Amino acid sequence: MIILLITGYTLTTGSVPVLQRFGSNFFFGTAWNPVEGRELFGALPYVMGTLVTSGIALLIGVPLSLGIAIFLVEMAPRALRVPVGYLVELLAAVPSVIYGLWGLFIFRYWMLHYIETPISTYLGWIPIFSGTPFGLDIFTAGTILAIMIIPTVASISKEVISAVPNSIREGAYSIGATKWEVIRYWILSYGRSGIFGAVILGLGRAVGETMAVSMLIGNATGPAAIPTSLFKPSQTMASLIANGFLEATGSLEVAAYIGVGLILLLLSLLINVVAHVMVSRLLKVKGGAIE
Repeated sequence: MIILLITGYTLTTGSVPVLQRFGSNFFFGTAWNPVEGRELFGALPYVMGTLVTSGIALLIGVPLSLGIAIFLVEMAPRALRVPVGYLVELLAAVPSVIYGLWGLFIFRYWMLHYIETPISTYLGWIPIFSGTPFGLDIFTAGTILAIMIIPTVASISKEVISAVPNSIREGAYSIGATKWEVIRYWILSYGRSGIFGAVILGLGRAVGETMAVSMLIGNATGPAAIPTSLFKPSQTMASLIANGFLEATGSLEVAAYIGVGLILLLLSLLINVVAHVMVSRLLKVKGGAIE
């Protein structure tokens, strides 16, 4: 808590100049012009880029993670369960820059030729799929984030599902439920609070991820960074800070990057608070159902 307060105080005091200069326009503006004498800073495109890439990561990564966890606990033979489980947990230890390099030199071309180009050809009339894909865009960055959060979400979900008492399974089978019904209506329902916590941990990593996203998202700035299409380049708050903070020259530009860091901290805190409230409600509902 002390470290959090110190961090929040440091970011707040460091961002005072840009907040005094632009006020609410810093949060809702779209321009980013660091030229001295014509400074104009707005963080909205990067907040939106962070939310969109994190949303893509959850939409792709969470179903795959749950599928892996369910397979390992409920379906996989013992000879396969342990090595595959170790492999999934080992993927969590891979540095993000390695994912970024793999994505930059290999994965982006797979995305471009086998996913983005066909989608653009047949569904390009839909606004979110409009534009000409080139592999370095929001969709590729969000997909690499999904791959990065799968080990975390899958590992925790596996432990949660493993902790479900066998009496729950036996009781469900005794009334004639199929394996899929047991998994869907009993196991996932019993462990939903823990699974939700695993999803939030994955979301936390997706929101704060820097290196891999910086290498794959295209690093657009200003209004061009607004994610109106999945095939457009953009930036997240973390990638913006990583790409520009060390090159910032004027004091107002430095304050702008610190202000973006403050927004990122507040967003992370908001996610954790909402997650805590949701988990508490789920536990109360479960407790009331058990009683």
